[in-house]
Amino acid sequence: MKHFDVIILGAGASGLMCAAQLCQKSSLKIAIVEGNAKPALKLKASGGGKCNLTNVDVDASHFLGNESLVLNALRAFSKEALLEYFHNGGLRPVIRKERYYFCPKSSDEVISILLGRAHGSEMLLGHKILSVEGSNPFVVTTDKGKFSTSTVVVATGGASYKELGASDIGLKIAQEYGHKVVPFAPALVGLTLQPKEFWMKELSGISFPARIRVGEKVLEEDLLFAHKGISGPVVLSASLYWHRGEIALDFCPELELEKLFKEKKLLSTALPLPKRFIKAFLEAIALDDKPCNRLTPEEREKLSKLQNYTMAPSGTFGFTKAEVCRGGVAHEELDVKTMQSMRVKGLYFIGETVDVTGELGGYNFQWAFSSAVVAANAIGS
Repeated sequence: MKHFDVIILGAGASGLMCAAQLCQKSSLKIAIVEGNAKPALKLKASGGGKCNLTNVDVDASHFLGNESLVLNALRAFSKEALLEYFHNGGLRPVIRKERYYFCPKSSDEVISILLGRAHGSEMLLGHKILSVEGSNPFVVTTDKGKFSTSTVVVATGGASYKELGASDIGLKIAQEYGHKVVPFAPALVGLTLQPKEFWMKELSGISFPARIRVGEKVLEEDLLFAHKGISGPVVLSASLYWHRGEIALDFCPELELEKLFKEKKLLSTALPLPKRFIKAFLEAIALDDKPCNRLTPEEREKLSKLQNYTMAPSGTFGFTKAEVCRGGVAHEELDVKTMQSMRVKGLYFIGETVDVTGELGGYNFQWAFSSAVVAANAIGS
């Protein structure tokens, strides 16, 4: 049985960053075990193939998960450190929409830097992970053999993108060792509709900026109407915080209703929204298209729903459409300073396998890279 000092399970963003850090800072014998025939398939496909690395505005408020865990990871490897890390590798990210950092050419730019810096680790590709047993040493069993190690880093990701080899093996490993886990659920995903909101299905393809409130969380970005329901960046981020119950949509955040009510124009002309949407919305709230200054108090009250339309989604588009998963190994099971299990020495969990999920916009890659650096620093020392 071949022995390694460290075995990293998963060759995604967090696994490759952990290996890259260890290879640069230690002489440990490292293996990366990956079920796919190629590394970093999800990273490669992300952001339309251009990988949204991080965001202009990075702090704990953009993550669902334990604040101490997130803050420690961001202190260990901040947005600035991430950008410098890839800049030193020759990558010059471009900013889109004044907030998102993307690769200028393709995700391969990030992958090649990580693979280059992880050179020296043994890449065991096409090895489906079956189990991890024991401790000191651990025995990692794949469909192609058994390997022993004193340190295991679980970086197997979440359960979305099954076509790219995603699975919940990381949670199963955690549970085998007695850890509390939060089951994976689709996140950063579109929301389906109750029958009374089916009027929105007729608007498929229409998109415009909107605001959504989910509990105490308020998010603003583009809303997209789809055949299945509602989607777009603002809905994907909102889905992270939605479990069940109502959300409130503001279809026109910049509109001042009191000014609108003084207009002589028809509603369909005065409202700064796509005509198809206005027509469908007015029908949904049973309001005639009439001059704005002739609306009765009752009609004005109806129109106010434009900025506070409450609805209860029926569900999500599911794992097949989800960008990521929420859930994972519970935060109380991990040492926030090292990402090491509080139960089993030498067992680490990083990236999407941990119960921390970011909003849309590069936050999940930031978490993957930052949590990987925390673990690598602890292992390397």
